[in-house]
Amino acid sequence: MDSTGKEREAMQLIAEADKRVKSSQSFLRGLFGGNSKMEEACEMYSRAANMFKMAKNWTAAGNAFCQAAKLHMQLQSKHDGATNYVDAGNAFKKADPQEAINCLNAAVDIYTDMGRFTIAAKHHITIAEIYETELVDIEKAITHYEQSADYYKGEESNSSANKCLLKVAAYAAQLEQYQKAIEIYEQIGTSTMDNPLLKYSAKEYFFKAALCHFIVDELNAKLAVQKYEEMFPAFSDSRECKLLKKLLEAHEEQNSEAYTEAVKEFDSISRLDQWLTTMLLRIKKSIQGDGDGDLK
Repeated sequence: MDSTGKEREAMQLIAEADKRVKSSQSFLRGLFGGNSKMEEACEMYSRAANMFKMAKNWTAAGNAFCQAAKLHMQLQSKHDGATNYVDAGNAFKKADPQEAINCLNAAVDIYTDMGRFTIAAKHHITIAEIYETELVDIEKAITHYEQSADYYKGEESNSSANKCLLKVAAYAAQLEQYQKAIEIYEQIGTSTMDNPLLKYSAKEYFFKAALCHFIVDELNAKLAVQKYEEMFPAFSDSRECKLLKKLLEAHEEQNSEAYTEAVKEFDSISRLDQWLTTMLLRIKKSIQGDGDGDLK
């Protein structure tokens, strides 16, 4: 069946489902078997939604899943209602990001009410990703990553919580909320440095925290590097720590060439990502007479 045929069949199912909902709401039907009509309508809306999906009519699919979700909630079927709101959110993601967020938020409310915090956390991440990529509202993305981290922590899923918090820290630094970023990087660095499997990552977190300190104040960065070396002796031997010391020296001497040379040398072995490049450029711009704002 082609997509037009699928859509036609889906529309017929919607019309049938609407009729069943109406008849279930009449007084006598309500007394005798109103619920079974509603259950049939739920199933029809879901079938129609899947047909719309096959026809790639994402908005119609999302609307049909929403109808099914609302009926499930009337029938006190919370789990099915939440599932349909998630289905609706996934369909709307392809056509209407804001509506996708509304549906996923509705699902999150149901899951938290049921005490299903891990699932709620997962959907908060999806909402954050829509804000990141589709709506480009970083502040709102941060809020949802923080909420997700809270739920994961409450369920003792610390590694999942940390993944969310690292997103928060990266965005906070981009938005020049350096203190917030520093606190997160230091907290995760401290919690991972004693873990044999994770301690390799600790140097990266302390490196990022030190860069945030550096942007705010050179002396703070110096003190932070000393503190990290005392807390985590392995940090002293890391390439990241050596780079920080070279950068601090170049900055103290207001030598932008030495600064650039140290960055290039580091980059030749460990490629700098976009975030590190941005932070290193912000520091370099504070060297007097450096107007080009380049790391090359």
